[in-house]
Amino acid sequence: MLAERIRRVSPSATLEISAKAKEMKARGEDVINLSAGEPDFPPPEEATEEVCRAVRKGYGRYTASQGIEELRSAIAEKLRRENGIECTPEQVIVTPGAKMAIYAAVMVLVDPGDEVLIPEPWWVSYPAMVELAEGRAVYVPTKEEEGFRLTPEAVGERITSKTKVLILNTPCNPTGAVMREQELRGIAELCQDHGIYVISDEIYEYMVYDGARHVSIGSFDGMEELCITVNGFSKSYCMTGWRIGYAAGKEEIIKAMTRLQAHSVSNVTTFVQHAGIKALGADMRLMLDEFDRRRRYMVEELRKMPGVRCIMPEGAFYVFPNFSAYGGDSKKLAMYLLEEAKVATVPGAAFGREGHLRLSYAVCKGAIAEGLSRIRSALEGLEHESDSPRCI
Repeated sequence: MLAERIRRVSPSATLEISAKAKEMKARGEDVINLSAGEPDFPPPEEATEEVCRAVRKGYGRYTASQGIEELRSAIAEKLRRENGIECTPEQVIVTPGAKMAIYAAVMVLVDPGDEVLIPEPWWVSYPAMVELAEGRAVYVPTKEEEGFRLTPEAVGERITSKTKVLILNTPCNPTGAVMREQELRGIAELCQDHGIYVISDEIYEYMVYDGARHVSIGSFDGMEELCITVNGFSKSYCMTGWRIGYAAGKEEIIKAMTRLQAHSVSNVTTFVQHAGIKALGADMRLMLDEFDRRRRYMVEELRKMPGVRCIMPEGAFYVFPNFSAYGGDSKKLAMYLLEEAKVATVPGAAFGREGHLRLSYAVCKGAIAEGLSRIRSALEGLEHESDSPRCI
């Protein structure tokens, strides 16, 4: 009955685990959810106030599918000012979340049989998007001991005559890896030499720590024609359910993405677009400082657990500890922790890296402390390889 394209696509593991945790909580079980990538801070007050004003002013009708001009202009200015990307409002599209921007970019660039390079570990939706476009995902490995950062050498080894697109994510979900400028320049040169498009997912750009610096690959000379820069308001401005993201790139590509959006979701909610103008540039330093404290605490506590090793992430709000000493089956371990410890995590297998779990520190410190305590207790009931190093 169902089309083959959707039968080939697996459900989102992050949403699946989160949904199961919510079901358990609805039954009255005391579940701590360390699986979801959703900040526990409120959106900027100015954005919330603007939504109310926009609704009262009657900004609830259809807009152009590409987005209102005022917001696209504000985004173009933000990209010039903060990312070094020169673009016009005509080169910007506003989408219902950054996920839709990535999906639209994949759909307008990838033909059946085209190869799309995806760094491993990957965000769970990238392979599904490529599958839906009838492309072929080619995974580019990264090394835990190198902080999971993608290297030009690894990319170069996977390029073939069929390579059409590279999906890049820095800061990275699930690892928190932040790529260095030199690494990005090397990858940009490869893409220019081979005519490979880059979809650069920069949704966690503000969440960098320990002196790390986010660099947009689209800011490099020669990438103007090849890079589609994707970002949004969900993570940086805690507007997850508002569903507002954006992409910027070559006008021909943005126009194609607009055609796709016009025939699918039409446009982003009008009054949310007006709120987005106010949200841009809001001061979220208190949130970022708190995330930094939680990050350090979570890694320190994980490193105390026998058999667990964990690198210190430089970005985003996740840690990606290695639990392979406990058997290597991450889904089995995640289900054990959910049922035994009442703690929701995401199995590393969902991101293409077995033996790991993804834990989010976008929840309050008390929940993190209790969740880690429960994990530690639950692990005591499992056998593990005692000689496993605890950190890298």
